[in-house]
Amino acid sequence: MFIPLHDNNPLRSISFPFVTVTLILINVLVFVVFQSGLVYNMGNAGTFDLAIVPCQLLGLGHCVANSGSATGAVPEYITPISYMFLHGGWMHLIGNMLFLWVFGDNVEDAMGHFMFLAFYLICGVIAGYTHSMMAPASGIPLIGASGAVAGVIAAYLMLHPNVLVWVLAFGAISMHLRALWVLGAWVAMQFISVMTTHGPGGTAWWAHIGGLFAGAVLILVMRRPGVRLFE
Repeated sequence: MFIPLHDNNPLRSISFPFVTVTLILINVLVFVVFQSGLVYNMGNAGTFDLAIVPCQLLGLGHCVANSGSATGAVPEYITPISYMFLHGGWMHLIGNMLFLWVFGDNVEDAMGHFMFLAFYLICGVIAGYTHSMMAPASGIPLIGASGAVAGVIAAYLMLHPNVLVWVLAFGAISMHLRALWVLGAWVAMQFISVMTTHGPGGTAWWAHIGGLFAGAVLILVMRRPGVRLFE
């Protein structure tokens, strides 16, 4: 519905969002080098090794709708981290990185570099486990930074709901809207989707929900002293 392009929200405590930029670079490099086929393609087995496969992560003996096989080269306890640096295609990657670019710097500014890195990874891990708990027998691999980025979206919405954001609406119209409407619409879409989607699908809506709740809770305790909510 809304594609964020830029926000009018200068940094206050840091001079440059090093963690946000580094996360974007890592995601892009992983996709280009290992997934795109431009340099190397690790294939389905490599994806399964690094992705979260709920039935394997939770230690169930039987996987339903298993669409591939892993080599076993990567321990399952690594996958709640590694899965968030893989993507299913260029649009999946660009969408996640665009949201992280527009909104991540101000959340990093509110937390500091180290705390923001911890925040991002924790949101991604909780998102992965939320998805797995809601589909414990699934053998379909979960990949993507969407859960971690959902945490960033929740934190930004709680920090800066009134900031103006330049967006591309409906793929064609440039608009200036408050973050409350831009991100609120995205959040609402996640809850509508999770209530109306049944069975395995192309989008892991529960991972988004898990990331949103993680971000909303963690921003309460991980922001710098003196940083106010709902400015």
